[in-house]
Amino acid sequence: MRRAILACALLLSSCAGYRIGPVQPTFMKGVKTVAVPPFKNETLIPRIEVLVASSVIKAIQLDGTYEVASEDNADALVEGTIKRVTRQPARSLIGNVLVATEYNLVVTLELKVVKRSTGATLDRRLFNGQTSFFVGQDVNQEERQALPLAVEDASRAAVTALTEGW
Repeated sequence: MRRAILACALLLSSCAGYRIGPVQPTFMKGVKTVAVPPFKNETLIPRIEVLVASSVIKAIQLDGTYEVASEDNADALVEGTIKRVTRQPARSLIGNVLVATEYNLVVTLELKVVKRSTGATLDRRLFNGQTSFFVGQDVNQEERQALPLAVEDASRAAVTALTEGW
């Protein structure tokens, strides 16, 4: 009889450390709602800040750990800066190494999470998003079409850091 009680106690206590639902990183403890104000743009690409902010909001909503709210009602603000957008040749034309046929596009974002009530910075990091694209007739047009994919990749990395802590 004692063994059966001991076995039941051990079996029931083995799950005591598990939780159901989102588990926030330590620096985001107590944050349930976030606001994403317009991003700052340090690049020469016009209107990219709207694309990046909406991509970050979409990634937060898809993850579901935090609720997106207005700046007045949010627990924390996710402030961002678009630092760089770089295009690097990845593959050249056979017979002519000066002509690239494929490029890598890298978008660098800096995100800072600020607790709205105290103004304290909870986290600040750089995130890179990238994609590759092939060149047809117009390199600039191809880059404009690839830009949302690189931004989405950087947004996913940023939201993963906010929700999982790494």
